Amino acid sequence: MALTGGEIRLDRGHDGRVAYLTLDHGRYNIVTMETRRVMAERFAEIDADKDIQVVVVQADGEHFSSGGDIPGFMEVEPIDFTDLGQNVTAPSRSPKPVIAAIDGYCFGVGFELALSTDIRIATERSEFALPEMRLGMMPGSGGTQRLARLIGLSRAKYHVLTASRINAPQAGDWGLVSAVVPDREALDAEVERVVKTLLGYSPLALRTAKEVLDKGVDAPLYSGIELERKAYAMLRSSHDFAEGVAAFTEKRAPKFQGR
Repeated sequence: MALTGGEIRLDRGHDGRVAYLTLDHGRYNIVTMETRRVMAERFAEIDADKDIQVVVVQADGEHFSSGGDIPGFMEVEPIDFTDLGQNVTAPSRSPKPVIAAIDGYCFGVGFELALSTDIRIATERSEFALPEMRLGMMPGSGGTQRLARLIGLSRAKYHVLTASRINAPQAGDWGLVSAVVPDREALDAEVERVVKTLLGYSPLALRTAKEVLDKGVDAPLYSGIELERKAYAMLRSSHDFAEGVAAFTEKRAPKFQGR
């Protein structure tokens, strides 16, 4: 059945503090409806695990993802599409920082998955696109809204309406990805560098900063600053902040506990 197939492996590293989610559905990592469901299940497990501090979404195969299971869409009732964007975009709702490691094609729902992560790192050969217009359709899992917020309304309209691809250098210049590296080996190295950096910080501070950024960006400036101020005050009373100040004063590495 076209709706099924595709695995998302969940592995743990760095003494269980890092969750590695790996798309595993052949050369192109086509995202089926089953893949969407499993993504939500994996993040439910990750979000409930207090030991996991950082998440990496990556892919086996030649490409990150060429997009969705196009024939499979015709097997889904229209009413079932109303919650389409609530499963594959689980990274955006996770309280933990999520990194996307992108190599090759990052199209359609695969691109929307990447857009819902916090930090995107890509290889030079990577390409990004929302090609739904070619099918008489439009993006349906947050693609229009997240892309517009990241690269601006004018650029987003052009790439959504024309279904044009964005190459890796453009993505880097526009801030769509935080880093562009030569190849997959360099991608793995850069992802691990960022992972180790994040593991050195307070999980509470990371979670709070992610929430303030996500909720404040769409609010009026005054409201965003007010949210930031109150979150800052809350962190002032945390154990991790006291530990950070003590470690700075004593010239040692801090031992954060996430509280």
